[in-house]
Amino acid sequence: MKRAWRIVLTGTLLCIVLLAAFFYPRGGGNVDQTVLVSVESELYTEEDIQDAADAVLGYFKKGFDGCTLTGLRCAGDGAAGQFARREEPYQVDEAVVLLSAFDVGSSGGDGALNPNYTCRDWGWGLGRNAGGAWEPLTCGYG
Repeated sequence: MKRAWRIVLTGTLLCIVLLAAFFYPRGGGNVDQTVLVSVESELYTEEDIQDAADAVLGYFKKGFDGCTLTGLRCAGDGAAGQFARREEPYQVDEAVVLLSAFDVGSSGGDGALNPNYTCRDWGWGLGRNAGGAWEPLTCGYG
């Protein structure tokens, strides 16, 4: 009887460990070394750009496993205008474009990026309505 309980307990513990490993959130992207480069803008305040950068940081943390974001900067007012015209389907009042640099780990992020590579000028198109929160709409061009 004791042996049967050990088998059941061992099997249950093994199932719990496997399920935890499968559903446990991955490490995500590393943003601890990110340097935000200030760029003057006639459209947005430093706070607006910082808020947009914070939205990118949050997105990067969740979706770029094994990557390290090293730099982030505003692409400028002209890029925001071009993005807003091109991205009309998103129906946002305001748009901003940030450019980033990040290092891809040996796993290639989620497997879609080149392992051990540095991405430069990776574009992030963000939008918002009526001064609300910035939302990343597109990324990857640049």
